[in-house]
Amino acid sequence: MNLSNQYRYIIIAVIFIASCKIPAMLQTPPLQKQPDTFAGSADTTNSVTVPWRDFFSDPHLTQLIDTALKNNQELLITLQEIGIARNDIRVRQGKMLPFVLAGGGAGVEKVGRYTSQGAGDASTEITPGHSVPDWLPDLRLGAYANWEADIWKKLGNAKEAAVTRYLATVGGKNFVITNLIAEIANDYYELLSLDNQLSIIRQTIGIQKNALDVMKVQKDAARVTELAVKKFEAEVLNSEGREYGILQQITETENEINFLLGRYPQPIERDRTAFLDLLPKQVMTGIPSQLLANRPDIKQAELELKAAALDVKVARAEFYPSLEISSAIGLNAFKPSYLVKFPESMLFSLAGDLAGPLINKSAIKAEFSSATAMQLQALYNYDKTILNAYLEVTTQQSAIGNLEKAFVLKEKEVKTLSQSTDIAGDLFKSARADYFEVLMTQRDALDANLELNEIRLNQLKAVTNIYRALGGGWK
Repeated sequence: MNLSNQYRYIIIAVIFIASCKIPAMLQTPPLQKQPDTFAGSADTTNSVTVPWRDFFSDPHLTQLIDTALKNNQELLITLQEIGIARNDIRVRQGKMLPFVLAGGGAGVEKVGRYTSQGAGDASTEITPGHSVPDWLPDLRLGAYANWEADIWKKLGNAKEAAVTRYLATVGGKNFVITNLIAEIANDYYELLSLDNQLSIIRQTIGIQKNALDVMKVQKDAARVTELAVKKFEAEVLNSEGREYGILQQITETENEINFLLGRYPQPIERDRTAFLDLLPKQVMTGIPSQLLANRPDIKQAELELKAAALDVKVARAEFYPSLEISSAIGLNAFKPSYLVKFPESMLFSLAGDLAGPLINKSAIKAEFSSATAMQLQALYNYDKTILNAYLEVTTQQSAIGNLEKAFVLKEKEVKTLSQSTDIAGDLFKSARADYFEVLMTQRDALDANLELNEIRLNQLKAVTNIYRALGGGWK
């Protein structure tokens, strides 16, 4: 048997022993089938293609969003995560290349004379009359290389997993942008709504004070008692208290927006008029399969699932033997002047090691089991993200339709109660209604106006939320 055949049999034996009882790859369960349509509509027109600058037409709002995209701390933190993931790619790529070191060293040693090396040094003469010194210096200058051959694609899969996770962080950044834009828009509409509530409360306080003056005149004329006056005074005080509550909500909402913009408290520029005249945009939802391409969180979950599957392959490759090749070239002598003598001072080495785990594989098995469990986690997270996206769209789609109908009815109620307030005041002046009817009619009118304002706010928020649910805003 020649030497090459011996090496071949040794390699085959090492691979066979090291690869015994390698666990099988995970058979992942199937995902749930996504519905084909939203509410039975097969129209593929999708509002997600509209850029956010066109979707939100209010110039004050677009200016706020622009500022947030530059200064928001959460977004800046996410950008650093992208940089970290990009550097991890470079780390993985570097491990696939040979590690080369260059340098020199010096040392000294003395071996016992009555040893094989000591006896040999005593009889060796470098030049006539000069033997190897007892105190033997060691001078080295050279380059050293070490490389692991990626025969099982372990390093390649680790690099691909790093690339995939980098792309996932980009998807995460896009998801942060989508949420940030929607959150600013919702807070901005909340601020406009509070401004309108404040206007309604102040108008109501004016009406209530006029009614209180009427009550006082009626009391002086002995047509009502002190109880009626006190009731109307309490109603005015209640409305004035609500006014300050709304002012506090305005401050809190402005600070929420300033926080999203990454700046300290300052007034938020906005148009405080005609909140009820803001018409919600018409939104086209397209079909559910478009969510896979448009939703950044779904894309992120998909990439994380792919990276987790690659991690399983990397962990499984640990069961196989690894081939490491090392080499060195340089100069070595015990005297500086001998370092430049060629070829006597030259050293060269080349070695290959093929080794794999044989006994006590518990750590490798645990690593493989953990990678498999994380792959299942990523799979369930991907499934959950798709389900959540679909439910978000259908929820907001339903809300838009129901709120539109509710607004029409509430608007009629407000008009009716406004007329009732005037009628109740006229009837009271002609002694055909008591003060309690006037009081309750005013209270009902105030509540109806505030509810109408709330419905309009929810309509605007629903449109923003469905735009976010479809994946709009980040492109």
